[in-house]
Amino acid sequence: MTAQNRVMPTGEIAASPLRCRWMGNRGCLHAPSTEARRAREVRRAYALRRWITCETNFRGRRALQWAPGRYTVLFLYDDAVAFAAGHRPCAQCRYRDYRAYMDCWAVANGGPAKADDVDVRLHADRLADDGRQRTHRRAWRDLPDGTFVLAPDGRPARVERDALRAWANELGYADDPVPRPTAGDATVLTPAATVDVLVAGYPLDQVDH
Repeated sequence: MTAQNRVMPTGEIAASPLRCRWMGNRGCLHAPSTEARRAREVRRAYALRRWITCETNFRGRRALQWAPGRYTVLFLYDDAVAFAAGHRPCAQCRYRDYRAYMDCWAVANGGPAKADDVDVRLHADRLADDGRQRTHRRAWRDLPDGTFVLAPDGRPARVERDALRAWANELGYADDPVPRPTAGDATVLTPAATVDVLVAGYPLDQVDH
């Protein structure tokens, strides 16, 4: 049975067969039970404000899935999905990517910041007061590649140069991109602070569409 451990661009944790590039951590989200069925139930969206994206296998170590009292192992398709959901690279297993993110953060914000301060800002940017994903508006022409938006048909979509590539929870990216609008504002899913990091030149990972 497909487990509920894939993170979508909307921040939702869903059951999906997607093969993912990264592992994610938001703390312990699953039921505190040793009974197999109940232990695989995700009870909350997060347990701490540090949402990170990790290597799936770091120095030969693999995290235990659904272990009682341990963090819930999540999976994210690529950096663009991880960023849209509100995650950032881990400072240990993805140190080079973490440094690139923090360097671009410094460019975007006029100086360096501590990881805790970045996590506080991301937490405010990714969640609205009611706990749902916070969106914001930005001109279509100003969106960098890798930003997730709501396409004109309402579906989440990744910006790729002059096109939008729609997202499907079971499939990943759609095969056929659609033109990116050239006027007006988009509804943006990727937190505003991370959009600024992308504008500053963060090098996104590459995945096969």
